[in-house]
Amino acid sequence: MSDKTTTRTTPDTPPSPIRTLVIVGARGGMGRLIAAQSRAAGLTVRPLDRPLTDEAIAAAVTGADMVLLSVPVYAMDEVAAKVARCMDGRQILADVGSVKTLPIASMTARYQGPVVGTHPLFGPTPRPADGMRVAVMDGRPGEDVWATTAVWDWCARIGFAPFASNAEEHDRAAAFVQGLNFVTTVAYFATQAAGGDVQKYLTPSFARRLAAAEKLIMKDAALFTALFEANPYSHEAVRNYRSLLNIAAGGDVDLLVRRAETWWTAKTEGKDKP
Repeated sequence: MSDKTTTRTTPDTPPSPIRTLVIVGARGGMGRLIAAQSRAAGLTVRPLDRPLTDEAIAAAVTGADMVLLSVPVYAMDEVAAKVARCMDGRQILADVGSVKTLPIASMTARYQGPVVGTHPLFGPTPRPADGMRVAVMDGRPGEDVWATTAVWDWCARIGFAPFASNAEEHDRAAAFVQGLNFVTTVAYFATQAAGGDVQKYLTPSFARRLAAAEKLIMKDAALFTALFEANPYSHEAVRNYRSLLNIAAGGDVDLLVRRAETWWTAKTEGKDKP
């Protein structure tokens, strides 16, 4: 199938709610969760997985309201290009990636229709306490707001809790919450090789930290490495962290403690405000 250029269209009236969606990567953990939640809410879900042939894509996409990409960040551009040429310019193209700047850039470059970025801030097996919050943002800020509204509505209907975001704000936060957490954890345990005399001095608090880091390093390292590399603000976050380590090396640990305390004191102070 040859590439085709989609035409941007803006509906004269608010669009109907999303009722039929294609999930590209439906066999993955997040794809399965979203499919199950959507079906439970009465939506029609068309799963689409490899091999992503032109015929399979066209059959799935035709007549759908939204195509949702649930694929690794490194595959986003290739997959977006494949599905975009089968879309009609009015259908919504969205993703669920943990990084937003580059995936949104790929989708808007490949597809001239409405693009919406989302990021579920929970894993494929969320607990009730996780809140199931989802960041939702315009692919082209200020354009196709109707599409972002439709995706927001879809998130709410399937039991998620959407909130407004934008790609830069999201990725700066993700560089800290995901990227820096991963890199500093890896660096911390790489500082001291396992074994030797250190084993005699492990404290219960260290053992808890060790247990919490095991899955991150032993199972999810490739995922978080890819996210770290794809986030344009990762290296800035590391440089800022290094500057704080230099403060510690200079002996002014109290300054870092006071800054860290704001995670708890700011919440307390906020409760006292009218």
